[in-house]
Amino acid sequence: MSNVQSPEPKVSEADHADRGRTDVGPGTLDVGLDPEPDELAVLNWFERFALRLVKRMNQGRWKRWWTWCQKVFGAGWIHLATYNLMQVYGLEHIEAASRERPIILAANHRSFFDMYTVSTVLFRQTSWRKQLFFPVRGRFFYQSPLGLFVNLVMGWWSMYPPFFASGENPIREKRAFDKFSFRLLSELCRNGAGNVIGFHPEGTRNKGPDPYSYLPAQPGIGKLIKDAAPQVIPVFVAGLGNDLPRQVLGNWTGGPKIRIHFGPRISFADYVARKDHMRTYKEISEVVMQKIADLGEQDRAIFGKSANGSKP
Repeated sequence: MSNVQSPEPKVSEADHADRGRTDVGPGTLDVGLDPEPDELAVLNWFERFALRLVKRMNQGRWKRWWTWCQKVFGAGWIHLATYNLMQVYGLEHIEAASRERPIILAANHRSFFDMYTVSTVLFRQTSWRKQLFFPVRGRFFYQSPLGLFVNLVMGWWSMYPPFFASGENPIREKRAFDKFSFRLLSELCRNGAGNVIGFHPEGTRNKGPDPYSYLPAQPGIGKLIKDAAPQVIPVFVAGLGNDLPRQVLGNWTGGPKIRIHFGPRISFADYVARKDHMRTYKEISEVVMQKIADLGEQDRAIFGKSANGSKP
């Protein structure tokens, strides 16, 4: 799963009251937000079919149903496969966020399963109602029946919206469609109580051996933050692999500890008056990546260079 804030808002009494509520309904996706004809034209028939299907699954009652499935079944089996290894830090920063405004969880990206474990923590360790969206590269998830099946069984349709002209091996001719996906993603980040958007600023997986190294931050998240002004919470994840059977087996055979660190909400007050420019977007992205790296240093201080994630 891949891949501004305006001045820090004053916290009203209503915000404080809302933080203690469990009955706040999540925002609903604007069903009227559709791609323009020229944007849709660059997709083939199957991609258009996949888009219509997944979009419908992320609206209204369907979204509420799949979110329930995600909470009960998805988070349930991930918990069973990780409960001996999972260690969570900084959850109070998630609890401190306003329930009335969307949240971006900006995380480093080393495993296919990063956001699955993060979402499991949210569902099992927080009580407020939420709905998750994970923007993804459309090249696999929206181009084959297998991709749709994986989106269902692994993401409960939450791998949405798709981007085709970004990341590794971009499909340049579909760049026009990505304009729609970015508008939609901006709307999800701008409006919708309970919207949680998982985002990887690096844009692709870091395949290097050092868990405390990072790829350069891409400007996309900077533009998203500048345009939509969501709450942004950095997340550092370590200890996950990419071999699913081995990862699950490690829960009972002593695999590496899975560490998830949530950081304080990031303020972008210094960037509010800046012009909408690529340099501004890049600087915002670098701020986000630095906050993630800071969490990585906290993890390093606890675990050092232990290969199995045990405390030194």
